[in-house]
Amino acid sequence: MKGKFITFEGSEGSGKSTHSRLLYDYLKSRGLDVIYIREPGGTKISEAIRGLLLDCKNEDMAPEAEMLLYMAARAQLIAQIIEPALKKGRIVLCDRFLDSTLAYQGYGLGINLKLIRDVGGFATRNTVPDLTIFLDLPAREGLKACSRIKTKDRIEKRPIKFHLAVRSGYLKIARQEPKRFKIIKVEKDMRLTQKKVRILAGRLIK
Repeated sequence: MKGKFITFEGSEGSGKSTHSRLLYDYLKSRGLDVIYIREPGGTKISEAIRGLLLDCKNEDMAPEAEMLLYMAARAQLIAQIIEPALKKGRIVLCDRFLDSTLAYQGYGLGINLKLIRDVGGFATRNTVPDLTIFLDLPAREGLKACSRIKTKDRIEKRPIKFHLAVRSGYLKIARQEPKRFKIIKVEKDMRLTQKKVRILAGRLIK
């Protein structure tokens, strides 16, 4: 793989999507060959799976089914978009990746972490991000931000206990993989947060 793979993670309402998009615009303005994708989604098949996962009508979805659907969407994205782009030497920015499944379905829903990693390795063809940026914001603050912006989806509607477990899971991943997984505390001034994001990305993309 010749390209660079940067993923963004964060609890609900952390600004992860905003900051990943801002970084994309910044790198494009510098003339770099960069693409931006989101998870679940990014391909026709993956977007269809996203609809199933986030639809509030599917509240009876089993945790195991949820995990496998995320992996299916991810496998299609890897095969169709991410792997070809990296082979061409492009910079790939992805809003969420395998760490989301570890945090949400592993630490949040209690699915075995080793199982998630094993299935994840298969689904991603063992593709590992060069850098993962985790935008950290207390769970309650993030959920308040979500409720002000839009109607909550199926995941956002879960109890606060779930969201606290997700954030705790992310912080555990950060301790386990400090070289790849970097924490950025979300600032009230969005410009300060984005500055930190660009510094981290700049160290990778020289």
